[in-house]
Amino acid sequence: MDAFYASVEQRDNPALRGRPVIVGAPPMQRGVVCAVSYEARRFGVRSAMPSATAGRLCPKGIFVWPRMDQYRDESRHIMENMAQTGAVIEPMSIDEAYLDMSALSQADTVDASLQKSLPWAQQLKQRIRAERQLTATIGIASNKLLAKIASDHQKPDGLTFIPETEKVQFLRPLPVRVLYGVGKVTEQVLNQVGVKTVGNLQDYRGDLRALVGSFGAKLRQFAIGEDDRPLELGEEIKSISGEETFLQDTDDRKVLRACLRGQATDIANRLKHHHLGARTVQAKVRYGDFTTLTRQITVEEPLTEARDIYRLGCFLLGRHKLVSRPLRLLGLGVSRLLEPLGQQLPLL
Repeated sequence: MDAFYASVEQRDNPALRGRPVIVGAPPMQRGVVCAVSYEARRFGVRSAMPSATAGRLCPKGIFVWPRMDQYRDESRHIMENMAQTGAVIEPMSIDEAYLDMSALSQADTVDASLQKSLPWAQQLKQRIRAERQLTATIGIASNKLLAKIASDHQKPDGLTFIPETEKVQFLRPLPVRVLYGVGKVTEQVLNQVGVKTVGNLQDYRGDLRALVGSFGAKLRQFAIGEDDRPLELGEEIKSISGEETFLQDTDDRKVLRACLRGQATDIANRLKHHHLGARTVQAKVRYGDFTTLTRQITVEEPLTEARDIYRLGCFLLGRHKLVSRPLRLLGLGVSRLLEPLGQQLPLL
């Protein structure tokens, strides 16, 4: 989906259309940017940027508080539209997914099969636009690596097809950072030896293992558009968490307890929704100087109730003396999730 959160806000509020919309906390409050419209991106505003920085870069930006329930509901409708294609689907996030169309578009060659997917992609884009008044960008290719690159190629409202016979040439002019697994550090290491584009990487005759370790062999494959990663069809959730950044640093126990209680309630509701229990509870604190600490405890029986998660959160804060000074942020999370066995037993 194209600038998903911001696009939903612009659709629901016509006064925001064509304006630089920034979804997140206002710049005078502590917080970060969740999403930005394409109009705001022209000013250099990006997701995860501090709201204060976004406000300086885009003085006329319109800040809108995120409405996560609305975005999740919208995502559900769009995922249902995708399911109607009959494709095998791997959701990647609230606004992105892989669709395997191979069973629906069989042909004698890979490129012929991919060509048969084009009408499906066009129909899906049209359906989303007609039913949800939103735009999507789709990439079509023979594997996940190429499909992801293609989906980022002509945003917004794009449709890019990478033929199997042309994939190596398609990749050559692109910056090396487009490849899966190449982050800032790896990009800098490659740049130092003159590898700035995928074409440079294709032509590089040195030992990549000396630069990026065991990732070198896989990077060679990615550079020529080869990727054997399958779709991951399980919907396993590994952790659930929540955190809050306070307007002012605080060590007020009443405020902190209320915050923890709310986070525990939200976590418990999500656990119950997915029919899961949690064996590990983690508390996270961040102080005014941005020092961040986490502490966790694991129990034998899976937890499902808010009161137990809250109690363990308080226990971690007290045991490790984490509120030794005012907190900028407080977070609570659970992991080691599994289906609970029988009735929850009292633990403390």
